[in-house]
Amino acid sequence: MNAAPTPPPRTTPLCQAHRRLGAKMIDFGGWLMPVNYPSGILDEHKATRTAVGMFDVCHMGEIHFRGARAAEAVQRLVTNHVGKLYDGRAMYTVACNPKGGIVDDLIVYRVKSDHFLIVVNAANIAKDFQHFVEQVGSWCEIRNASDETGLISFQGPKAQACLAHLTRAPLAMLKPFHFLPDVEVAGRPVWIARTGYTGEDGFEIFCAAPDAEPLWQAMLDACAGMGGKPVGLGARDTLRLEARLSLYGNDLTDETTPLEAGLGWVVKFDAGDFIGREALLRQRDAGLQRKLAGFVMLGRGIARHGYPIRDPSTGARVGEVTSGTVGPTVGKNIGLGYVPALLHRAGARLLIDCRGKPTEAEVVEGPFYRR
Repeated sequence: MNAAPTPPPRTTPLCQAHRRLGAKMIDFGGWLMPVNYPSGILDEHKATRTAVGMFDVCHMGEIHFRGARAAEAVQRLVTNHVGKLYDGRAMYTVACNPKGGIVDDLIVYRVKSDHFLIVVNAANIAKDFQHFVEQVGSWCEIRNASDETGLISFQGPKAQACLAHLTRAPLAMLKPFHFLPDVEVAGRPVWIARTGYTGEDGFEIFCAAPDAEPLWQAMLDACAGMGGKPVGLGARDTLRLEARLSLYGNDLTDETTPLEAGLGWVVKFDAGDFIGREALLRQRDAGLQRKLAGFVMLGRGIARHGYPIRDPSTGARVGEVTSGTVGPTVGKNIGLGYVPALLHRAGARLLIDCRGKPTEAEVVEGPFYRR
């Protein structure tokens, strides 16, 4: 019996805009997305670090929770303290399964006391929505607005100056992880959030899907004179890894816990009875057996996803690389991978098996790059 044909990748409202710009398009988790534009990944990376990078993130998912028990429902789903949010405030967090594994990493936005928005990863939209409905669907209204919502990320040290040409919104007053609903950019109704995934200051613009393309063009025009450029998935990956921001499906999975992943800071055991709380308490009290380590390559070689990590004293395989690349800004080859807790300390040495060639690496703490 023949297998069912693989469906073609979905497209975002900006697909034709990317084609007109000459982008190289690839299938990314079931979505047709730009991996880079003609100037190349290194140039796009540099533009974001020095000026402005524009990213199509329309493929991300937007799920709304409304009703008197909306806050209670969101708190049941996530590990961070929802009760500390106020109108216009956002927070990074994770949703866990009962074993403490990460269902997804998320951003929660409090619009009002009875209205919350959760932004989820593109590949997890259907999974997350089903999980949310199964767990708290009777508590409040849960609506998947992903198909009707556009999202553009505008990142870099000149992002505020460029965006100010297109809006009267008080951008200078907007703090990190805050957002402004019901404002306008280039005459279109939007929400503006001061969040991102690059390690730079910047904004994310939520809009109606049909408004995404005219907004993209207006923002592209506004930043072009300041060195701004559209940026694809290739540079998005080098930027986020330099900032040591994890990628779901690589560094975070259903089999990894937030405590192992270095995300203990988003786990608030006093927040309430969130899913996975008891499993995480048991893991915390027993002590972690492995942790996600950041490392810098000391020898020639680039760590790639799936490469074995070995103990240099025994040669035994002790883990594998979850993310790895060249860090253009830091000028080093960098990576992430889960290693035994004893090897998770600054200065510890690892061997990365680069296609059969053991290459020495050193564990480092914190982001590889800070602005």
